[in-house]
Amino acid sequence: MLYILVSFIPWIAYWVLSSGGSKWSIIIPLAISALLVIPQIRRRDFNLMDVTSVIYFAIASVGTFALDLRVFMEHSGCLGYFTLFLMALGSLVGKQPFTLQVSRRDYPQVYWEDRSFLTINNVITSAWATVFVSNSLIFLLIDWPLTVIFSNILIALGIAFSIVFPLKAPAYLLTRKLKRYSWGSEVNHAKRKQENEYDVIIIGSGIGGLSCGALLSKRGYKVLVLEHHYQVGGYCSSFKRKGFIFNCGVEDVSGLWQRGPLTYLLKELGLAPGDLFVRNTVRYILKGTQIDVPDSLMGFIDVLSGMFPSEKKSLYAFFEDAQKAYEECYREAGVYGTPLPPELLVRAFGEKKLLDYPGEHPHFYDWMTKTYQQKLDQYFKDEHLKSFLSALLGYIGTEPDKTLASNALVACVGFYIHGGYFPKGSAQRFANSLKEVIEHHGGQVLTRHKVNRILVDKKRARGVQARGMLFSSPVVVSNANARTTFLELVGEKDLDRKYIEYIAGLKMSISCFMVFLGIDTELVGYPTLIKNLDDGYDIVINSNADPSLAPKGKASLTIIRDASYYDFPERGTQAYLEKKEKYTRALLRKAERVIPNLSQCIIVQDAATPRTFERYTFMPEGAIYAFDQSIGTERPYFRTPIKGLYLVGASTFPGGGIEAVVISGMICANEICGWKRF
Repeated sequence: MLYILVSFIPWIAYWVLSSGGSKWSIIIPLAISALLVIPQIRRRDFNLMDVTSVIYFAIASVGTFALDLRVFMEHSGCLGYFTLFLMALGSLVGKQPFTLQVSRRDYPQVYWEDRSFLTINNVITSAWATVFVSNSLIFLLIDWPLTVIFSNILIALGIAFSIVFPLKAPAYLLTRKLKRYSWGSEVNHAKRKQENEYDVIIIGSGIGGLSCGALLSKRGYKVLVLEHHYQVGGYCSSFKRKGFIFNCGVEDVSGLWQRGPLTYLLKELGLAPGDLFVRNTVRYILKGTQIDVPDSLMGFIDVLSGMFPSEKKSLYAFFEDAQKAYEECYREAGVYGTPLPPELLVRAFGEKKLLDYPGEHPHFYDWMTKTYQQKLDQYFKDEHLKSFLSALLGYIGTEPDKTLASNALVACVGFYIHGGYFPKGSAQRFANSLKEVIEHHGGQVLTRHKVNRILVDKKRARGVQARGMLFSSPVVVSNANARTTFLELVGEKDLDRKYIEYIAGLKMSISCFMVFLGIDTELVGYPTLIKNLDDGYDIVINSNADPSLAPKGKASLTIIRDASYYDFPERGTQAYLEKKEKYTRALLRKAERVIPNLSQCIIVQDAATPRTFERYTFMPEGAIYAFDQSIGTERPYFRTPIKGLYLVGASTFPGGGIEAVVISGMICANEICGWKRF
């Protein structure tokens, strides 16, 4: 606003001096305008309003002194404001609103291409165009002194609008589409409860639901978790065969650094991260070369620099950018334990936070506005290096050109910065630890209790039905997939058609095929994770992370590759068994190129297909990240059209993966608690 006021100085001088009929009312504004434009000529960065001023007063000078016209003095208000109106209108038509040029001086470049930044400047410029044309008409149709009074009132309103609107508009533009979710919860955890009455009921015991339930229980809420399976955890669970323990998918967990969400969660719950997780050792295989990843980021960069010497400077620059962006992403995590999506930044920190966010997070904001492929192309030329740095995109199931760079940063590049961790004692132990926190604080976790229905009355959740019993609560948190939640547990009668079509139309993510092996030999010479980029599979030697996962002298091992649900026929058919066996043999052959004679040492062998995962987790298509995580897929908001019904887990922000679903659970718990500090 200060820059705009400076640009107004020649016009103020013009209007004040012209009221006395002096020709200085033309000369002085022309001189001031010229002084404003001269530095812009040197910078080759012109302010449209200042250029317009020079042109107008130059024409006025010619008209006044050469042609002896008095119109520029006698009708200074009408002509001046109409000229400014044409300037503002022309800038809008040219899609370069004049306030945008001014705003770029106040805001860093990261703002300049942001859609809301452009929208806000279009609106402000339109407001000034309205002020200018209105004042032109006022001076044309109304006599002094009312012209001065009304025109100054409009100018004051324009200034106020220009100051207030940028503070309010980002939050409004962001949250207007979420108006239907602006209901409040009706939890009174101090109220005495009847039998089968709870403050919060959680459907499903995946890590998102357990994290939410554990936090709420510790904070004094009466929580009930209902799980259809015989054990908790969802994908974060384990099973045992002849003394060998295998995880159902969890191999590499992020979020355990100093300010990581898992670290925050575990500390609040009184659990020690070091008791539950151990740092992974990792090896990549690329073009037949084995690459052992050092524990430190600098060591990792040095290894890559040795492999790609021509990209050494670019590697340091890329990871410096990535590390700054990563730290900026978690800047607010010290308050509530997690990064927050924009609409929750407003709720937790106020409207101004949204306006300040790009400036406070310039590196991360840049990653938010590009694809991962664009980021890689920005720094590197070597396609093999780009492929290597895209290897961990398997953790979100997307391709570089279809992945937001910010998603890749958090879900993939973050592993290079802070490392990944394996659950000590199995993934089941981690899930059971959260279950025990819930029960220790008075909550209940009931397995073999499949929820058949979410009870809804007048668009508000009232509880659930499971095993023929009714459990009441004003808040229901669904850790089930959103498609299951809405299409099966809520039903179409309580939702509008458009929302049903949106949920039904969401594409599921990839799934995987896993082979579980109990080996009659130790594999201590290998790292925990072996990622074969040449052949497209991972080997996880569970017992190298934690020897207790296999009998002494033996090894527990899992081989994983991506797979499509539709690659496999119906379970129980001969065709299904044959396809399962074919995939198993193929993976074993590939794995033996890395671990020779593996098939000769097998004591225990099992396998899981996408249809296996669907059966045990009720996740449609056995999707390991719920919905597809590519650009263009808009996950359901964690608040739903049903009042009191929340979503947690991979279906909602921020997506799939242990750290991500923990974030969803923590966000939901904080929302139910009203964003109070504990």
